[in-house]
Amino acid sequence: MRSKTLLATVVTGSLLAGLTVAGADATGRDDRVARAFEATTRSTAWSQVARIPLRFPTYHPQGFALVGDLIFLSSVEVIEPPVRYPVPIDGYDRSPGKGIGHVLVLDRQGNLKKDIRVGEGTAYHPGGIDFDGENVWVPVAEYRPNSRGIVYKLNPRTYQVTEQFRVRDHVGGVVRDRRTGFVHGVSWGSRTLYKWTASGKQLAAEANVSHLLDYQDCDYVSRSKQLCGGVTGLPTATGGNYELGGLALLHLKDNRILHEIPFPAFSKAGHSATRNPVALEVDDNKLRLFTAPDDGEEPGGTELTIYESPIG
Repeated sequence: MRSKTLLATVVTGSLLAGLTVAGADATGRDDRVARAFEATTRSTAWSQVARIPLRFPTYHPQGFALVGDLIFLSSVEVIEPPVRYPVPIDGYDRSPGKGIGHVLVLDRQGNLKKDIRVGEGTAYHPGGIDFDGENVWVPVAEYRPNSRGIVYKLNPRTYQVTEQFRVRDHVGGVVRDRRTGFVHGVSWGSRTLYKWTASGKQLAAEANVSHLLDYQDCDYVSRSKQLCGGVTGLPTATGGNYELGGLALLHLKDNRILHEIPFPAFSKAGHSATRNPVALEVDDNKLRLFTAPDDGEEPGGTELTIYESPIG
């Protein structure tokens, strides 16, 4: 299911060629992404400025992490879909299915640079991912609620994947707080919000007080905040389904929602723009949103779709 938004802003502090770090500015204020997002409203005008076809297998995109000039995209390749049981078996409402977890590395022109496999056995579903300035944090879980997950670190220079810890629940996305070092995560449908140490000691598990969105992808912005994108499926009067999409800024200390807006755009396949991975950055006087709402097997495949809104 999953989650995350991807958001990162490019500021000073190069790690190596093509790799930059995001964070608070020198005054200690929130970074420009957080401040620009807090200035948006439901009336903010967003313009679609690019649609870049991804001409390689993308499967079911999940999370974005912006790392300098590269985009890390987590995705799940489903080989055998989970099947719901007539009655729960061993506490599960469905079979685990079969699949392969991927982290795809692409440039901003949409060219595939690397395909990294993640996960093990029935844990093949990557979720929302986050770049902490050194590593990309990637959760991989079983494709069913109340299951299990593994949290990995991925070195964006060497592409080495290292297991950090395991969780007895489906982990749909993670963010690492750059101030505290803690790792924050969301469960299936983001109904539970977790906090762990970097080695996996659970510090908190709290019910999500917001029922407006299921967070699909979250990213650290600055000063212990995360920016999340997501959707909620709602029935229509004609018996169909409507995807309500939106973005939310949360404080990692207490999970308070600091600002949230609906996002009105839809993909060519009819999905909310924030259905799958999202990422935000600031460039000059524009707030830029990266999305990839459509799956690879849908007509036309996956496109990297970019929206911009003027700042101030």
